Amino acid sequence: MPWKTIFTVATFTAAMLCLRMRDPQLFDFQSVPLVWQMPVPPPPPIPIEPVKMPQRQVKIEVAPGAGGARAPIDLGASASDAYAYLFDPTHELDPFFTALNSGQAVVLHYGDSPTTADLITADARALLQKQFGDGGSGFVLIARPWAWYGHRGVDMDASNWKIDVAGSTELKDGLHGLGAASFRGQTGSVAHWTLKDPAHTRVEIAYLKQPGGGSFTLEASGDHGSAQLGSADTDGEQSPGFASFAIPPGSKEFTLRVTRGPVRLYGADFRKAGPGVVYSSLGINGANITLLSHALNGAQWAAELRHYKPNLVVVAFGTNESGYAKFVDGTWGPELRAAVRRIRAAVPDSAILLMSPMDRGERKDSGDIGTVEALPRLVDIESKAAAELGVAFFNTFEAMGGAGTMARWYNGEPRLVGADFIHPMPAGARIVGGLLYDALRDGYKEYKLRELKKLELGVEAQAASSQSEPSN
Repeated sequence: MPWKTIFTVATFTAAMLCLRMRDPQLFDFQSVPLVWQMPVPPPPPIPIEPVKMPQRQVKIEVAPGAGGARAPIDLGASASDAYAYLFDPTHELDPFFTALNSGQAVVLHYGDSPTTADLITADARALLQKQFGDGGSGFVLIARPWAWYGHRGVDMDASNWKIDVAGSTELKDGLHGLGAASFRGQTGSVAHWTLKDPAHTRVEIAYLKQPGGGSFTLEASGDHGSAQLGSADTDGEQSPGFASFAIPPGSKEFTLRVTRGPVRLYGADFRKAGPGVVYSSLGINGANITLLSHALNGAQWAAELRHYKPNLVVVAFGTNESGYAKFVDGTWGPELRAAVRRIRAAVPDSAILLMSPMDRGERKDSGDIGTVEALPRLVDIESKAAAELGVAFFNTFEAMGGAGTMARWYNGEPRLVGADFIHPMPAGARIVGGLLYDALRDGYKEYKLRELKKLELGVEAQAASSQSEPSN
């Protein structure tokens, strides 16, 4: 091998060693010998073991038909395996299912890094919108706090913003809006969004109204050309502010410009006319449950939640916490309960779903990949908290296969998780998003059956009452 190639490989290995000293999971040295083989041979395919889960058959009888016999309602395919891991004994999800039934449902999904990149959430959104209608792209931040922040269907870029993330910057007032991140701008700050779907009809910009606040304008462009949609003044007594603008048909590109500073903005909410699901992905990189229990200003966050009127709030944390056993055993449960109580107080009519973290792998002393030791305990604590608080719980960890799943995903072909054994590849995220959708879809089916049953019982009771009345 040429000496220049040898030198390059040695330099790269030394650099990776320095990074590994900071985070042992950043680089897998078992892959180094492959560099000396030209070309690099592909890894042998390792089949992923199918996950065996209990089958659930749903069969509910309805009132007698014309012939007098009771017939089962046909649900088509039997309820999916994922529904076996959705626990909702108090029917907490009924407000969400009622909204789906009415044709207009809003979901706010809070989470950590996979949510930040709109992984899992994008697939759940696409499946729900395919079945129940597309209500729009939903909430997207002003700018990218992290290079990998994204929202499927929305491209974005921005310049000249000071970005503050709840709990992780010097700005500790907790006034970070719905998405837990705020963006301070001056004259010349610009945000730009490009939507792949030109069918949106309205956009709303969320900001902080504050004494001495500046102004911004919003314009749209598309097949019709460019149009100035309007402007907003953020000056006023400190409180959440919202500026709504109608979108000309066919608009795809939107540009926000600060014309007079200072301003503090939060995000843009894109909606379509008519019925459908709006599913907003609200992820904060590296976050844990204390983001919701403490980092956000309680009064302001409650006002933001009430404004967006969610029918379902999904809380999906625990991955980052699972690496700290003391936090799991002592802090996780109380902080989780505090976060749920905050949401319940702000939007008492909304459904709340606790979504457990996925499996998280780590390299053991033996060299094998195994599940982080504290993760099953964390999931168990979360399950018990959900039951205690009367909210719904989806056991993502068990639904995707339980302990050892990330090892199978990493060693499989195609590979479904990255080398940190934490972050799923797009194909892996699609599996988890599909599991969440399957569970919600089948929960909706059972909700409709329960509603039909109640209707029939009411009709039967009314008929029995009329028969018991004395005749003249």
